[in-house]
Amino acid sequence: MELSTTLVPVIKLLVLPPGAIIVLAVLGLLAWKRRPRLGNALCGMSLGLLYVLSTGAASWLLAHPLESLEPPLRAGPAPAEAIVVLTAGRVRNSPEYGRLPVPDFTALKRISYAAYLYRSRQLPLLVTGGMATGHSYEEPLAIGMKRVFEEQFQIPVKWTEAAARNTSENARFSAAMLKQAGIGHIILLTDAVHMRRARLAFERQGIAVTPGPIFYQEPGDFDPLRLWPSVESLRRSHAALYEWLGLGWYALTDH
Repeated sequence: MELSTTLVPVIKLLVLPPGAIIVLAVLGLLAWKRRPRLGNALCGMSLGLLYVLSTGAASWLLAHPLESLEPPLRAGPAPAEAIVVLTAGRVRNSPEYGRLPVPDFTALKRISYAAYLYRSRQLPLLVTGGMATGHSYEEPLAIGMKRVFEEQFQIPVKWTEAAARNTSENARFSAAMLKQAGIGHIILLTDAVHMRRARLAFERQGIAVTPGPIFYQEPGDFDPLRLWPSVESLRRSHAALYEWLGLGWYALTDH
């Protein structure tokens, strides 16, 4: 069972912050005229959620359990036969690169770590990720990532999977390419919060996975500034909540 690729973005907008917070506030405003107490309560809840989810303390509490599900990759030999890198976002028109689409900071973090592993382990690379939207004229994410690997890092990409629209398809389409090449064990690179769900997706396609999680949300020492809201903390809360929902969906389905 798989949700429609059209339905998923709508659900994300309505269920995850800040969309869910806006919906709650709108409901409060609509209810305020006839039921002022309910309206005030809903508006207050929306402001409270916005504040809490925008703090570094809350975003870490949401992300840390996910990041702890898979250990970081250790130095030394591993039985993997290839490195698989999941794409992330991109900047569509970058003036400094002649308005080419380029990977965003999350994707570049994955590229950097993949380059480090490639040079230390000498395993072939597969990059996977299709178009960020449904527009056929857009360049697939994997093509942009491949270009950075080969032009800026001078690292060859052996396989490019450029059709996947989500993690489940990343796994399914990549597994077909890997099995055709006789590869059954990979090092999988993605963000630490996303690692467990990505690992499950590949393992369900019959591919053994050595996790290579990156981009940890380091807590460090407590600082009162962690209680001050920020856009970055709200982004991290959004990402963590999305993964919790994704893991719940995986638990209910075979995808």
